[in-house]
Amino acid sequence: MLKYIPNGLTIVRFLLIPFIIFYIFTGNYILAFIFFTLSGITDVADGFLARKYDLISNFGKLMDPLADKLTQIGTLTSLVITNIVPLWILVIVLSKEFFMICGASFLYGKNVVVYSKWYGKLATVLFYIAIVISLLSSQFELDFIWKHLDFYFYCLAIISTILSLVMYVKDLYKKGFIDKDDLKKDVTVDKKEKKSKDK
Repeated sequence: MLKYIPNGLTIVRFLLIPFIIFYIFTGNYILAFIFFTLSGITDVADGFLARKYDLISNFGKLMDPLADKLTQIGTLTSLVITNIVPLWILVIVLSKEFFMICGASFLYGKNVVVYSKWYGKLATVLFYIAIVISLLSSQFELDFIWKHLDFYFYCLAIISTILSLVMYVKDLYKKGFIDKDDLKKDVTVDKKEKKSKDK
């Protein structure tokens, strides 16, 4: 029974996304904050149980990061549409995800396992803090330092996101996850070898 809990928590995160978006659009930021926080708690619990009891599954490896990304992008998109967060922040996040998808496509079919690093987790935590501050400051109309505090955290999160992307690429290359021989391979030689085999 325990083995199904991490995947169940991942599914719960997918189900929470519409509630977060709905309450942002209706201006009930405190409920959006509650559901967003609940999503974060299930994410932490999911990862903890999966690692502690060795319950890592193919479903979890695929769906867990997808739930994280959809929650983050869905929430940020809602905050942009409601004029709480600047559009350029969302553009940078979407651009980063696009490059990550391109990288995953490049590595598809290779025997590669990319582990989550501290700099990737740092970016996620900073975005979480920034979104929480945005929701709370909008709900309670906070002023003074709170008025721009979320903006500073978004900037830190974006810097961390860009650095993490650079570090992941560097790490993949240096540790041999990317086959350097493939990058140096002469394509014309391969074509000639293929033609000779066909004959």
